[in-house]
Amino acid sequence: MVTIIDVARAAGVAPSTVSYVLSGKRSISPETRRQVERSIRRLGYHPHAGARALASSRTKVLALVIPLRTDLNVGVVMQFVAAVSLAARRYDHDVLLVTKDEGPGGLKRVAGSAIADALIVMDVESADPRVPMLLALDRPVVLIGTPADPGGLTCVDLDFNAAGATAVRHLVRLGHRAVGLVGPSPAVYERGTSFAERFRRGFTETAEERGVRSTIQPCAHSYEAAEACLDALFARDPGITALVVQNEAVLGPVLADLRHRGKRVPSDISVLAVCPDSLAENQLLPLTTIGVPADELGELAVEMTIRQLAGEAAGRTRLLAPRLIRRTSTARHG
Repeated sequence: MVTIIDVARAAGVAPSTVSYVLSGKRSISPETRRQVERSIRRLGYHPHAGARALASSRTKVLALVIPLRTDLNVGVVMQFVAAVSLAARRYDHDVLLVTKDEGPGGLKRVAGSAIADALIVMDVESADPRVPMLLALDRPVVLIGTPADPGGLTCVDLDFNAAGATAVRHLVRLGHRAVGLVGPSPAVYERGTSFAERFRRGFTETAEERGVRSTIQPCAHSYEAAEACLDALFARDPGITALVVQNEAVLGPVLADLRHRGKRVPSDISVLAVCPDSLAENQLLPLTTIGVPADELGELAVEMTIRQLAGEAAGRTRLLAPRLIRRTSTARHG
């Protein structure tokens, strides 16, 4: 790997001179600057983040913290990663992906290393143990997700409570009186993950308000788990005529298992998915969806991060209103 010493030797100057050219902290003659710059280009030298940041005291790097657990849908997570990365580039920032599940200690490690100007944190729990550490950091933080008590942190998210309510209202308007929810994996509920709890609350409260029977069943990420989930739902309420699937990983298995049971979608049972629209459109049957706007949330998180870097105070929460798109998987019942 090319070092600053290699550049200095090729340019015939001291390493400190190369550092001054990179940082702009001391006046360097035009000729010497040109020599150093030629050597940098010829050798393909890339200064590390700390060196690039000397002139501005910024690394121009945003850390995106998303623990890659086995119960997360990696495909959807990567949509968020791509959205954040593309938005960051528009602001001339790079993204450091932090995927290890280290809890508060991991956040302290990243912040203490000074390799990122700000943190964007995903997979937020309702009682997230990382919140006190995030509040204590000396740099901007934005959550994609909303804990029960953000404590002054900036948050962006889909309004999952409203999304649960929207799903039920849509099915009630179509005449359904018994609905089932295929939820995220059991571990997501056990951790108290914010989006799952808020959707479940909106789903059950609205069903109760509308006099609709509701049944909820977590579902792990496999065909066998989807089959067992549907077994449990129909055993608890054989009269279910509509399913809401808030688990992108089992959309295909759920639809396949319904066919195996002889239940036609939507004539026998309606299906509404909570997922990015691209996933719903690529099923054998285009699914009615409440979209998870990964692109919009990623862009908004970066925008609010940059605003904090520019001096805007933290503490705002932005919840995006759910958007339902009706396709061919939901139909009138009765």
